[in-house]
Amino acid sequence: MSAPAVRAPAAASAVRAPAPAPAALRRRAVPRALRAHLGSLAGAGILAVLLWRLGTGVFLDGLRRIDGPALLAALGIGLATTVFSAWRWVLVARGLRIRLRLAPAVGDYYRALFLNAALPGGVLGDVHRAVRHGRSAGDLGRGVRAVVLERAAGQFALLGVGAAVLLTMPSPVRAGTRHIAPLLGLAALGALAVGLALRMNGTPSRRGRALRATLGEARQALLSRRNGPGVVLSSVVVLAGHLTLFVLSARVAGSTASVAVLTPLAVLALLAMGLPLNVGGWGPREGVTVWAFGAAGLGAGSGLGVAVVYGVLGLAASLPGAVVLVVRRRAPSATQAGPVVPGPEPHHAPGGHYPRSPPCGGTVTVTEVSSATYSPKDSVRPASSSLPFSAEASEGRPMTPESV
Repeated sequence: MSAPAVRAPAAASAVRAPAPAPAALRRRAVPRALRAHLGSLAGAGILAVLLWRLGTGVFLDGLRRIDGPALLAALGIGLATTVFSAWRWVLVARGLRIRLRLAPAVGDYYRALFLNAALPGGVLGDVHRAVRHGRSAGDLGRGVRAVVLERAAGQFALLGVGAAVLLTMPSPVRAGTRHIAPLLGLAALGALAVGLALRMNGTPSRRGRALRATLGEARQALLSRRNGPGVVLSSVVVLAGHLTLFVLSARVAGSTASVAVLTPLAVLALLAMGLPLNVGGWGPREGVTVWAFGAAGLGAGSGLGVAVVYGVLGLAASLPGAVVLVVRRRAPSATQAGPVVPGPEPHHAPGGHYPRSPPCGGTVTVTEVSSATYSPKDSVRPASSSLPFSAEASEGRPMTPESV
């Protein structure tokens, strides 16, 4: 009988791939960093071109025109828009069955606005808000979707009102808007037809199921009978606040154009602010405002002055977020939930209650369990606030203001 063959150890026989050289890692990191800051570089380039063509005198003149009453008015407008934005966030979160109260939501929204205005990109504050709320609620995915849907509601309101304004009121783009509007309508009808086809499909694919689930969540959060009126009302009020701030900026900058003339220009500036090519919100807004004022016969320099004043007043309106940021760093947020203990999903008994013992008859031993883990959550406490924007949950179901 022959001796058994001796096998070499798997670790010795395996061929290890050579580790990438440090130079190769650096070459990979440079394009990633460039892509991450591409929007900020584009915004900085737009500002540099504007200052090169129009000079720094217009920029400095706009800064000198800002006074105390203008700053106080901007703070008042910012308070109204932030409260209604936070209320919209509360409604959307409750539509996704996530616990969120109005008072902490206002503070978180102020902090997000300040971070959006102070950091490049213009969206890092919203990213921080989404991740923080998702982790505190114990469901990161739903927390992110709540913020995305809340911001999408504001953009839909801007697109709807902006389309009506640009189609009906005199503006440099009214003729072009009337040509593009039918194409956009056909695209919307095509998207609706695709959605209906996916819904009628008896055996949807994996992507189709995911799309239907996403659309179902969006419909529940934005268009349900409980949330729809509040979401629409808050979005309209927030948009009106932004338009009012733009008109105020025009008056501070010395423009005497009427509100009817300034409104389409303000819509164009707000649409440009949604582009992810800015430095803390600066860049496309200034470029579009300069072009729109020049095309409307109001002067490109006047447009730059209005955009500069709007940017400064918008930053001033978000300054309470800096206070919230400092306070929240020193004291934990009241909306943070306790740590989640990983484990199997509990079995539901009829009536929505949980059984007192494991379903398999075994025993569970838990050591060092924090009492805060099993303390009553805010989402199951009866609503006690009498505020008109109160949306406290009761018995685990999302509630919306009864006055809307």
